[in-house]
Amino acid sequence: MAAAYPPPIASTSTAQLEQHIDVETPEQVVLSYTVAGVGSRAAAAIIDALVISAFILSLYLLLLLLAWVGSEPGSKTTPNDVADSWVMAVLSLFVFAVQWGYYVLFEAIWDGQTPGKRKLHIRVVQDGGYSVSFGASAVRNVVRVIDMQPGLFYAVGIISAVLSKSGKRLGDMIAGTFVVQERIDQVLPTVRTAAERNDAADVAAPATAALTADEYDLLGRFLARRAALDADRRARLTEQLIERFHAFLPNEGSSPVSRLVRLYDAERIARGRGVAARGATGAAREHHALVAQSTGRWSSFAAVLSRAQKRGLSQLSEDEVSDFVAQYRDVATDLARLKTASRGRDSDALFYLSRLVAGGHNLLYRQKRLTGRATVRFVAVNVPREIRRSWVYVVAAAACLFVPVGITYRAVTRDPALAESLLPPGMIDRANEGAARARSGNRTYVEIKDFMRPLAASGIIRNNVTVTYVVFAFGITAGIGTVSMLVFNGISIGAALGLYANKGIVGQIGEFVLAHSVFELSAICIAGGGGLLLASALLLPGALTRREALVIKGRRAIRLIAASTLLLIVAGTIEGLISPRTDISVSTKLAIAASCAVVLLAYVLLGGRWMTEASGEEFAYSDERALSSR
Repeated sequence: MAAAYPPPIASTSTAQLEQHIDVETPEQVVLSYTVAGVGSRAAAAIIDALVISAFILSLYLLLLLLAWVGSEPGSKTTPNDVADSWVMAVLSLFVFAVQWGYYVLFEAIWDGQTPGKRKLHIRVVQDGGYSVSFGASAVRNVVRVIDMQPGLFYAVGIISAVLSKSGKRLGDMIAGTFVVQERIDQVLPTVRTAAERNDAADVAAPATAALTADEYDLLGRFLARRAALDADRRARLTEQLIERFHAFLPNEGSSPVSRLVRLYDAERIARGRGVAARGATGAAREHHALVAQSTGRWSSFAAVLSRAQKRGLSQLSEDEVSDFVAQYRDVATDLARLKTASRGRDSDALFYLSRLVAGGHNLLYRQKRLTGRATVRFVAVNVPREIRRSWVYVVAAAACLFVPVGITYRAVTRDPALAESLLPPGMIDRANEGAARARSGNRTYVEIKDFMRPLAASGIIRNNVTVTYVVFAFGITAGIGTVSMLVFNGISIGAALGLYANKGIVGQIGEFVLAHSVFELSAICIAGGGGLLLASALLLPGALTRREALVIKGRRAIRLIAASTLLLIVAGTIEGLISPRTDISVSTKLAIAASCAVVLLAYVLLGGRWMTEASGEEFAYSDERALSSR
C-alpha cells in the first residue's frame, strides 16, 4: 500500500511564498529572516487592542469605585459633582498614555514584542537583525499616527507594508525596523532519523543518489500535492514522471504511483544517509552528508532556543548561557557550510537552519534592558544635546510658526472682517463674550469651574501632545505636512490675537496664555524641528542613502519629541490649573513665565555639558557608527 506524504514543513515551495531579509551576522554567516505577513500583524494588533481596552475599562471601574467610596456620607453633592473631574482626568491621561506608550513600553521590556506579537510569534527587530532599541520603538510608534490613517483603518500602513519588499510600514522605514516571524517549527527537514534509516534494510543505499536535486524536488512536490489534483491531471503527470524516471523505478508489479513513492522513499533514505545527489560536484556533494550528520545537533539547539525565547537569557544559569552560546556557534558554522554546499539553491534544510540561527542571533544580540539610570541620562543629557545639535531645524520651525503669527495679526488688525474667514465661529463667539465680560469688569478669558480644572488640564495635554506628534510624523512628507501645520497654527494664533486686539481685550487672552506660553510654544517649535529634521533626510541625505539618513535622523528626532512631550505635560498642567484663574495676579503669572524661560534655557544650554567630550562624541555619532557597521 502506498504511503501518504504530507507537504513537508518549511518546504522550498512554501518558503518562496514568504518575504525574506538576508542579514550577515557578526560571525559572518548570512541568515534569512522571514518577514511577518500583514495577516499576522493585523491579528496581533487586534489582540493588543483588546488588551488596551481591558486596561482602560479596569482602571475606569476602579477609579469610579474609589470615587463613590471617598464621597462624604450625607453630602448633597453626588460623586459626579465631587470626584468625577479627577477620575476622568486621571482616566483621560491613562488612556492617552496607553494609546501612545503601550507599544513602546512592551517592545522595550519584551524586546520587540507586545502581548499580541508574542501570541502570534512575531517580533520587531532593527535592521541588521539586532533587537529593537527604545528610541527605534518610539519612532515607529509615534509615526503610527500616519500609518493608521484614514481613521483607525491602517490603510496607509497596510499599503506601505504590502509594497515594501521587507514588509515595512512608514514607521518601520523611519525607525529602521522590520517585523519577523519567530516561530521555530520543531520538525526537521525531510530526512529520516537514524532509527528509520537503519530499519530500511530493504532499500539499498547507492554511493550516489539516482536523482538530481531538481528531480528529487519535482517528485516530492508531486507526491505532496497529488491528492489535491483532479484525476485527469494526476494521471497525466504520473505518466510523464513514470516515463522520465523509468530507468530508476523499482521493478514492475505495483501501481505507477506506488512505484514513484518507493523511488522517492529510496532517494530520501539515501539522502538521509548523506549520499550525494546525482550530478552534484565539489562542495555540493557534502550537502546531504552535512544534514545527516547534524540533524541531532540542530534538534537539540531548537529545543534549547525554544526554552530561551520563553524564559529569556537573563533567566538562564551561567552554564546554560555558555551552553547556548556554544550550540549557537556550532549551528551558525553548519549554516555557513550548508550555504556553500547548496551553491545558492534553496532547500528545506537550509530554510530550517537559517530560521534556527536567526532566532539564536536575535536572542544573543538583544538590547540591554532599559534602566532608570539610562532614562535619567537620556532626559538630562541626550535630549538637551540634541536640541543644541538641531538648533537650525528648531529655529526654522519657529520661523514657520511665528512669521505667520506676525503677518496675520497685522492683516486682521487692519481688516477686522478678515478674522471671520480665518477663525471658527466658536472663537468669534468667545471673543464677543469676552468683550461683554470686559465691559462689566470681568477679565476672564474662559470660564472653567474649579472642580473641572483637572479635566481641562488633562484634555489640553492630550490635545497638544497629539498635535506635536502629528507635526513630527508629517516630516515623512518631505516636510510639506510639518510646514503646513506650523503655518496654519501660526495663522490661527495671529488671527485670534488680532481679533482680541480689535475688540480691545488683547490683555484678556494675553493674561490667559502668559503662564504656559513659554513651554507650549517652545514645545511646538522643537517638535516642528523634529519634523524638519526628518524631512532633511529625504531632501538632503548627503553621502548616505535616503533610507540610512531617514533612520539616523529619525532616531535623533525622537529626542526632540521627548523634549516637546515633557514641556507640554508641564504646560498643559499650568494651562488647566493656573492660567484660567483670575485670583492669581498678572505679576505672579509673569513670574511663572519667567521661571519657565530660565529653566528651559538652562536645560537646553547647560544640559549634559558636564559630561566629557568623549561621551558627547559617543552620543553624537553612535547611531551613524551602528548603522554603517551593519
